Amino acid sequence: MKFFKHIILFTALFFASVVIVNAQDTEQHPAKKSDLNVTELILDHVGDAYDWHITTIDGHPVSIPLPVIVRGSNGVWHLFSSSRFEHGHAEYAGFSIAHEGKYKGKIVERNAAGEEVRPLDFSLTKNAFSLVMSSIVLIILIMSCAAWYKKRKVEEASPKGFIAMIEMLIMSIVDDVVKPCIGKNYARYTPYLLTVFFFIFFNNLLGIIPIFPGGANVTGNIAITCVLAICTFIIVNSFGTKEYWKEIFWPDVPMWLKVPIPIMPAIELVGVFTKPFALMIRLFANILAGHAIVLGLTCMIFLTVSLGAAMNTGMSVLSVVMTIFIDFVELLVAFIQAYVFTMLSAVFIGLSQIEAHHGKS
Repeated sequence: MKFFKHIILFTALFFASVVIVNAQDTEQHPAKKSDLNVTELILDHVGDAYDWHITTIDGHPVSIPLPVIVRGSNGVWHLFSSSRFEHGHAEYAGFSIAHEGKYKGKIVERNAAGEEVRPLDFSLTKNAFSLVMSSIVLIILIMSCAAWYKKRKVEEASPKGFIAMIEMLIMSIVDDVVKPCIGKNYARYTPYLLTVFFFIFFNNLLGIIPIFPGGANVTGNIAITCVLAICTFIIVNSFGTKEYWKEIFWPDVPMWLKVPIPIMPAIELVGVFTKPFALMIRLFANILAGHAIVLGLTCMIFLTVSLGAAMNTGMSVLSVVMTIFIDFVELLVAFIQAYVFTMLSAVFIGLSQIEAHHGKS
């Protein structure tokens, strides 16, 4: 019982630190507290960047510079540190970070007409760096668990601690999601589905941590969720059975729904693309909303300064309590969203593995 009390106390203190860190970042925002632009601040925090901001001390940002790799309009490649931009306040080699317009927050250069244009950009941004780092850490963790099983026989020893938790998660996904949704061919798709689950779950947890190595909005970036959805889309349609494609282009419905106007085939074909689109938007929107809510609650502390000490104190206490509560909810959401994405992917794969009626019997 004491162990669980310590866990709860530690978690509460951790989330309180989340509020403090967010509040410090908000307080150091260049705008005045009374003129705080909440929308811009939230978008800056959940967006990508060319450096990894840690904190701000005495008005000076402390961050980890990342490599910038760009190809200019003259065809010359450039490789340099993002510190050359001095947090977006300087220009280097003709390149700069746009502060407004459609390229806001991106590296731009000026053409002969003086217009801002985008170079070919392969820079390692905050999200990309977090993606690489989290993938390496996740591979090390999973491979260390696999190494434990290689050295022992399952009948002779049972795992404990972290390895036991990983085994529980794997067995839960395989037995409760993959097998029921896909059927007899489940083993073929299990590695992909387990990879998707742990990748999303691990990055969701890292996104809750406000300081390095966490804080990157990986799974709340629509480019990342789009790639994950495309992977599911490719697997579903590449390994679909003949019966699956028959149900799309010639479904078992009355003839007038297929000829002369292919109403049902058109609907089924649209469904092929709406399924991965739903996967992409669901994960992106839920993770992004969680980060936005936490930042919005933190901003309440500074937005109520002009309303008097009593109102500001009350709203500050409410902001801290609600932020801690939402962070606990985000822990649950981190697992739920990874589980839902994996389950829906398994369902879509299972639907593509349907057989002819005589084959089922």
